[in-house]
Amino acid sequence: YGATKAMCEILCQTYSKLYGFKCLILRYANIVGPRLKHGVIFDFIEKLRRDRFKLEILGDGSQVKSYLYITDALNATIKAYEKLIEEESPFEIYNVGSMDQLTVKEIANIVVSHMGLSGVEYVYKPMTPDGRGWPGDVKVMLLDTSKLTRKTGWRPMYDSRGSVEETVKSILSSQ
Repeated sequence: YGATKAMCEILCQTYSKLYGFKCLILRYANIVGPRLKHGVIFDFIEKLRRDRFKLEILGDGSQVKSYLYITDALNATIKAYEKLIEEESPFEIYNVGSMDQLTVKEIANIVVSHMGLSGVEYVYKPMTPDGRGWPGDVKVMLLDTSKLTRKTGWRPMYDSRGSVEETVKSILSSQ
């Protein structure tokens, strides 16, 4: 999967240089927000609605990743696009994410807390020897967003915790 993405970036860069069109590639962290219907946050909420006493967690809970609220992702996209249009450079790549991380266990704790539950048993299901949730899952992910910040002035309004909390509140209030 990662190799395919890298090859696509090279292809875009090559076409941009050969044919003179502008190309913007944005590498996003895990985007979360209202109306989320998949991923760890949504899955935890659905599992806890079915069983308020036990939560199955894929992996060992130590997987750590960056989470980005959808409005932050949109604002970054607009800023990056505006910068590409005003610059001479026909091609640009930016990482887009928050500047911190949360473990899967921390996300479970946030969901449990916002659902008003206590005493929930966490049942871990490592799918790989190093505790990943599934083969191919990224164990640790934190993007370096300094280039985007330096060139556009963009900074996320929410950190990972705030992004996850806002998403949990949104999902719980909409169902």
